[in-house]
Amino acid sequence: MSTQPIVQAKKISKTFSGVYVLRDVDFDICAGEVHALIGENGAGKTTLVKIIGGVHTPSGGQLLIDDHPVQFKNPHSARQAGIALIHQEPLTFQDLNVTENLYLGHTRGRGTPVINWNQLYRQSDALLESLDVRMRSRDPVRGMTIADQQMIEIACALSQNAKVIIMDEPTAALSHGEVATLFEMIRKLKQQGKAIVFIGHRLDEILEIADRITVLRDGNLVGECPREDADQDKLVHMMINRTFKELIVKETVPIGDVVLEAKSLSYPGQYADITLNVRKGEIVGMAGLVGAGRSEVASAIFGTQPAFTGDIYVKGKKAAIRNPLQAMKLGISMVSEDRARTGLVAPFSIKFNMTFAILGRIASRFGFIQSRKEADLVKQYAKYLNVRMRDSNQAVRELSGGNQQKVVIAKWLLTESDILILDEPTRGIDVGAKAEVYKLINELAKQGKAILMISSELPEILQLSDRVYVMCDGHITAEFNRGELDSKKIMMAASTARKRSMAK
Repeated sequence: MSTQPIVQAKKISKTFSGVYVLRDVDFDICAGEVHALIGENGAGKTTLVKIIGGVHTPSGGQLLIDDHPVQFKNPHSARQAGIALIHQEPLTFQDLNVTENLYLGHTRGRGTPVINWNQLYRQSDALLESLDVRMRSRDPVRGMTIADQQMIEIACALSQNAKVIIMDEPTAALSHGEVATLFEMIRKLKQQGKAIVFIGHRLDEILEIADRITVLRDGNLVGECPREDADQDKLVHMMINRTFKELIVKETVPIGDVVLEAKSLSYPGQYADITLNVRKGEIVGMAGLVGAGRSEVASAIFGTQPAFTGDIYVKGKKAAIRNPLQAMKLGISMVSEDRARTGLVAPFSIKFNMTFAILGRIASRFGFIQSRKEADLVKQYAKYLNVRMRDSNQAVRELSGGNQQKVVIAKWLLTESDILILDEPTRGIDVGAKAEVYKLINELAKQGKAILMISSELPEILQLSDRVYVMCDGHITAEFNRGELDSKKIMMAASTARKRSMAK
C-alpha cells in the first residue's frame, strides 16, 4: 500500500441553499488500500464522494490529484482523471449487453470513425476473465442480479483505467454470498494497486474490508483510524458519541402467557422439527449463521411459505396459516429482511406504503378511501416513529434506509397485530436509526406485543432478547434464557450441527 495519496481533499466545504452539509473536511485516498467512509445518514459521506467524483463542485477547499489541483466540471472529467464513482443503485442499461454497457460513451479510439465490435468483445471477455466473474461479453444485462450489475460497473471503471473506485453502499441490496464475492473482488483490486473508497453502514463489513476508516458527523470530520485500532464500540462512539451497548437499553417488562407456538414444523431441505414459543411482552431472539433456516421458519409462521408438516397455535388455538392474509387475520405481522423486495412498493408514496395493509379499515362502506382518516393515521405514525420526510406523498424510495424501515414497521403497526416477527430489523440502516428501532422494539414489548426477532448481529440478540433460540442447519440446537446469554455459547450452538453434518 502506497503512503502517497492519489487523491487529496483539503478543507472541503459544501453548502446547499446556504446550509452547510460539509465543513472543512480533509480526506485522502492511497493506492492499494480500502479507505472506508462512515457516519449516520446526513453526515455528508455521499456529498463528499460526489465532489471527488465530479458530480458536485465544492463551495470551499481544494481537490488534488497526484499533488496537482483539479476542478472537475462533471463526472466525465473525473473519469478522465482516473476516478470512478459506483452508486448504490447500478446505472446499467437493461436493454444493452455487457460489452455495450462497459464501453458506452468510449467505444471509439481517437480518430477512429467506426466501432470495432469484435475487438471490444475480445477486450470485454479478457477483462471479465481477469476479474474471475461468471458473465460473458455478449450476455444481456436484463435479468441480472444487482451484484452482477455492480461487477459490470467495476469492469467499466477498469476499462477506462480508473485508479480510484468509489463504492457508495455497495452491499445494501446484496445477499451474504454476494457480499463475500464483492469483497473478494475488492481484495483483487487492492492487489492491482487500485484505491478503493467504501461507504457502508454495516460495521462488521467495514471492519472486515477496510484498511483505514474515516468518520463524519453532521458534515464535520470526527477523525480517522487504521483498522487494527478500531472496533464496533469505538466506531459507534465516534459516529454518535455513544458506545454500541449504550444504544440498546433493555427494559424490564412483565412476561405474560404464550401467544404463539410452533410445534414440529418441517420443510424438506430447509428445516426440521422446529418447536418454539413466544409470550406476551417477550422478545425472543433467533440466532444462527447464514443459511441456518431462521427466515424460512419465520416465513412458515407468517404463511408466505407454509411448512410441510407441523402445527402453529395462536393464543392457544390451532391455526391454519397457508398465506399472509390468514396470518394477519390472526394478529400476526412480519417485517421481512428484504424491505426493497418484499416490504415496500418503492415508486409509490409513503402514505400508500403505510396504509395498503389496512385499506379495509380506511375505506368507506362504498369502497372509497377516506382521505382524512388515512392522512390522520399516517401523520400519527410518522410522528410516533420519527419518520423524516418531506410529506406523506413523497416516494418512499427517496427516503434513507432507516426511514424506509420505519415506514415498513409503521405499515404493520397500523394492523394492530399482537404478534410481530422482525426479520433482520436493522439491516442496512445507520447507527442512529438502529438506536430508534431498538427503542421502538422495547416500547412494543412494553405494550404487550409478542416479538420474534431474527438478527445476524449478536449484540442485538444479547442486549434485546428475553430468551434466545439458536439454529444451525435447519435445527434448533439450543435455547437460552436471558441470564444464560453468552456470545461464545451462542456461536458454539450456531455451529454444532454444521460440524456434525460435515463429519458424516
